[in-house]
Amino acid sequence: MNHKSISRRALSARNLAFTRVALCCLVSGLRAAITVGLTLVIGFGSDASAQLPSQSGDSGARAATTSVTPTGGASRNVMPASAAPEAPTIDGSDAEPAWANAAPITGFRMFQPVEDAEPRFRTEAKVIYDAANFYVFVRAYDPRPDSIIGLLSRRDVKTQSDQIKVMIDSYHDRQTGYEFAVNPVGVKRDYYAYDDSREDASWDAVWDVATRTDSLGWTAEFRIPLSQLRFPRSESNTFGFMIMRDVARTNERMSWPLYRFTKRGISSQFGEITELRGLSSPRRLEIVPYAVTKNVSVLKPGSFGRSQQQSLGMDLKYGLASNLTLSATVNPDFGQVEADPAVLNLTAFESFFEERRPFFVESTGIFQFGGDALQLFYPRRIGRAPQLGGLVQDPNVAVPGATTILGAAKVTGRLSSGTSIGAIGAVTQRESVAGTTVEPRTSYGVARVSHDFRRGESGIGAIVTAVDRDLPGIAANYLRRSAVIAGVDGRHRFGDGGYSLTGSFAASTVNGSAPAIARTQRSGVHLYQRPDSRLPYDTSRTSLTGSAISASLDKVSGLLRAGMQLQRLTPGFESNDAGFLSQADQQTANVFVGLDTRTPKNFWRRANAFVTLFNQFNAAGMPTARIPELDLFAELKNSSTWSANLWMDNLGPVYCDRCARGGPALRVSPFANLLVNWAADPRQRFELVTLAAIYTVGDAGRSRLWRVRPYMTFRAASNASFELGTRYQRNIDNTQWYGNIGTAGKPNAHYLFAHMEQHLLSFTSRLNYTATPTLSFQFYAEPFVTTGSFSNVRELADSRAASYDARFKPYDLGEPAGGF
Repeated sequence: MNHKSISRRALSARNLAFTRVALCCLVSGLRAAITVGLTLVIGFGSDASAQLPSQSGDSGARAATTSVTPTGGASRNVMPASAAPEAPTIDGSDAEPAWANAAPITGFRMFQPVEDAEPRFRTEAKVIYDAANFYVFVRAYDPRPDSIIGLLSRRDVKTQSDQIKVMIDSYHDRQTGYEFAVNPVGVKRDYYAYDDSREDASWDAVWDVATRTDSLGWTAEFRIPLSQLRFPRSESNTFGFMIMRDVARTNERMSWPLYRFTKRGISSQFGEITELRGLSSPRRLEIVPYAVTKNVSVLKPGSFGRSQQQSLGMDLKYGLASNLTLSATVNPDFGQVEADPAVLNLTAFESFFEERRPFFVESTGIFQFGGDALQLFYPRRIGRAPQLGGLVQDPNVAVPGATTILGAAKVTGRLSSGTSIGAIGAVTQRESVAGTTVEPRTSYGVARVSHDFRRGESGIGAIVTAVDRDLPGIAANYLRRSAVIAGVDGRHRFGDGGYSLTGSFAASTVNGSAPAIARTQRSGVHLYQRPDSRLPYDTSRTSLTGSAISASLDKVSGLLRAGMQLQRLTPGFESNDAGFLSQADQQTANVFVGLDTRTPKNFWRRANAFVTLFNQFNAAGMPTARIPELDLFAELKNSSTWSANLWMDNLGPVYCDRCARGGPALRVSPFANLLVNWAADPRQRFELVTLAAIYTVGDAGRSRLWRVRPYMTFRAASNASFELGTRYQRNIDNTQWYGNIGTAGKPNAHYLFAHMEQHLLSFTSRLNYTATPTLSFQFYAEPFVTTGSFSNVRELADSRAASYDARFKPYDLGEPAGGF
């Protein structure tokens, strides 16, 4: 599936929305108290921190790479491990005796811009180990050491610098991996890789590295404690292994063994480090305490006051075994990392915000379900904004922005049999304002298990999520008491990994009082009350059930790419207690085909072109979206990039069954959309520029939207930069829903639409200063303002008429339409 094209449709003012993707879940409980912010890390289970680099000499020249043919037929590189007679000092030099007998890894090959070409610069590496640590030394030769680029930045921030990355598949499952990267000035980045193709940048490990630059180029010496890796207990282990090197000034990348962009997967292309004997299983304990202070606006009669709030919190991680980890958190806070972007949502669907809290983000790959088909676990449901704030009568009382998480814990890992497991339990406290319960005490649980076959090429899995609420008094009329989802999924790669087949099935049930289940049926996710829906809206129900099924087939490697996806959600499917679902009652059928070349030609380094057709229907078969799209992308020889995306919404007879918010389906007119993105050469040191612009026109020219988003970076020094971006949007929507008069779905209801004119202006700014690779400062601000006015209010007449004007008739409000 062409995910780029689908995500871009959210930019259109006419997008009918379909569900987003990734992740999974279960139930249990915990407690404690406190909130989130500045991070101080205390690591137990690794020794010595990185030291300042000193002078380095050339490494040895005994080549020791071999090639074998494992089961499956593909040739892969193998290196037997060398035991360290003593632990080396991590100083960026291989002059110590510990490195003397380690055979060098040679044979690095370029994979970008030209795949499988001879690199311009030579690279060598060595690997040794002891009972507690895995060591890697890399010598990156460069005839111009003064041109090596190393920019100082915060940890985990990728800059346009030279880089060495060590990648370890310690499970040796060809699906997962741990990545450790460093640039010449010692800035560290680490990732957890999963699904053979995805990276979790939130994963943080405790490890050491030292770098130095000398007359031969630069070096990096890594010490990776085994406590940070996960591996099965065995007398002799084999790790998947790869090293990548980036040269920033030439924009070249090389690796051992050769990484092929034209082939799907990352971990499945690793070489092997064999004969790792006597590895210990050290217990590891990491504690991350944090503190937050907030200055909060408080509404007072006729004015605003200020309230100072302080809180504390803590994340904890403990190794239960070499392949299982227990994580816990007390009172995490949504603002710990960075504020959410400002939005004004005028659609019928909930806004989606990314999870940013480290406890919930880390190890998300284990909970992914259905190959991007459904998002059954959305961690931000845990600690969500109180749902019943509207019941508070006193306008001068502030409703908290988030529910306090008493505690949460999870266990994740992978067994030697190839089975991955994950379980999360959390409890949030009851929130009350002026004696009114705005969020009940709630328990959340998620359990996920998956098993790999055929060296990771195939797999099956299952998931269960559960939510249970303690509903006092009137809260039982508004919220569901319990919710459970269970699902199974599978994946299969064939044709030497060039083709991918995925499928999933999930079933949901929610329970509660009759008023609460009636509200669920009327919600924007379901809208059972639509007069032309033919759905059984029943106000006496105390439960609602549904199912979701999906399947996809993709060609994921080679010049020609293609794929198709099918999905069906029944009207009663509900996953929003623990997951994220914009709309039930839908069927989708999508196909794409395109060309993706990684071979430099003419004026580009790489380029692709895709054609996608997205079709959506409700469960009764009514067409609700038909979108053809053309996507073009190119990275030019000077490393700048551009893309253009042209698509048409509502091609042919298409109906919006959500636009009237419970009213009849409305025929929607075609919209043409053009999105253009351009980014300058990222190697520029003083000014980086990106520009995104979109133009949309529809309703026979009555509705238009255009938006521009320039973004600039000014780098005053190698460790200081200022970023400034702005967004301006002009939106003229002639078919904006205005409101319903009467009860939606009843014969006397009036469904009102208006002409809306909106202006939106926002700025995003960041000031970054890095004193050392472990100490940095960032200032972030995002002013946001939007205004809108309504006019020409009309109500639905013949909502399915082919003529746009025949769908509406005048409606007299008796007062000005107003705005915001």
